[in-house]
Amino acid sequence: MPDRFDDRYPRPEHIAPAEWSARVQLAAAYRIFDRLGWSELIYNHISLRVPGEPGHFLLNPFGLHYSEVCASNLVKVDVRGNIVGASAWPINPAGFTFHGAIHETLPDAHCVMHVHTTPTMAVCCLDEGLSFTNFYAAQLWGQVAYHDFEGITVHLDEGQRILASAGGKPVLLLRNHGPVTIGRTLAHGFGLMWVLNRACEVQVASQSLGRLRPIAEPVLEGCVRDSLNFNPRFGAGQDVFDAMQRLVDRVDPSYRG
Repeated sequence: MPDRFDDRYPRPEHIAPAEWSARVQLAAAYRIFDRLGWSELIYNHISLRVPGEPGHFLLNPFGLHYSEVCASNLVKVDVRGNIVGASAWPINPAGFTFHGAIHETLPDAHCVMHVHTTPTMAVCCLDEGLSFTNFYAAQLWGQVAYHDFEGITVHLDEGQRILASAGGKPVLLLRNHGPVTIGRTLAHGFGLMWVLNRACEVQVASQSLGRLRPIAEPVLEGCVRDSLNFNPRFGAGQDVFDAMQRLVDRVDPSYRG
């Protein structure tokens, strides 16, 4: 079925249909992040593999706010950070230092997200990290890894160390810095980041009240198994992403162009 926005925002002839679809979805993600208050001026990144083009992924142009990102101005790069094709904008070097290493090495890493929200950064600054003591954190039991702070992530050699620290887990907390989620799809990466952010919000709020009540390990394991956020029967996060995209479309669908 043709998208109802196709006539208003047609696909450029030089961009393959699969890539254009990925561009629209990724641009929507940037606008969703902005709607959620996850923007960080012109910094941070969501990257997405280009379908059918091994070694290429899409990234936000360096210099634009998330509310300005659209399908046509996303930048295609290779895993070494070289721009593929033409772009009016550069990219932030930190955008491929570890994104490129993850995309290149992990077959299921189709989407990589990195934010600097206050609650997630606060938890990354705690020595004990994420506490599995609330409803949201319980859904991430056994899925979180850590990487020690090495400074601003602009040095290529750190990419491999970040990859090693992740150890195949989909959530990586960069200590003293911020979170990274690694999604099998864009929607999966978004679901992980949303649950993580909520977990950190609740942890930051509850820690100020006193001692956190632990959750038994068998219950944590059950929460991972039963989470609707990642259940294929409920879209594995795609239903949630689609709902957020509809909200963005009602306000400003220009990201599709």
